[in-house]
Amino acid sequence: MRQSQKIKTFLWFDTQAEEAAEFYVSLFDDSRVLGVTRYGETGPGKPGSVMTVDFELAGREYVALNGGPEFSFTEAISLQVDCDSQEEVDTLWEKLTADGGQEVQCGWLKDKYGLSWQIVPRRLFELLDTADSAQAEAVTAAMLGMVKLDVAALEAAARK
Repeated sequence: MRQSQKIKTFLWFDTQAEEAAEFYVSLFDDSRVLGVTRYGETGPGKPGSVMTVDFELAGREYVALNGGPEFSFTEAISLQVDCDSQEEVDTLWEKLTADGGQEVQCGWLKDKYGLSWQIVPRRLFELLDTADSAQAEAVTAAMLGMVKLDVAALEAAARK
């Protein structure tokens, strides 16, 4: 029997929980759908339709619920992805903004389901983690002017 993560992120969808989970697991290594539960005769969903989908993204467990249109995602919660390279930033950005996703600012976007993501190159944190307050300020100012984060531009700001 598999050990379950004690605390999981629970995501409320209208009717797209299974579609979203399958999309998300396609983006990250060490990701998979773990199980699907379906509504029974007592509802509230249509009998046999997907109620929840348990899935892993990069080894972390999540639950997606088809809960109906009563609630939707807000920017008050987001999933942050620490990227190893500009290529990874670019790839995830393209895939997550496709088919109706929205670019926001400072590395934030909303996917086609309305879930907010932060796609952040690990290099940003390295440039900010410095005793040089002028460098940190310059890097922060550069980041605040970006939509998708650009490692080369952040490094250029750090050198000024």
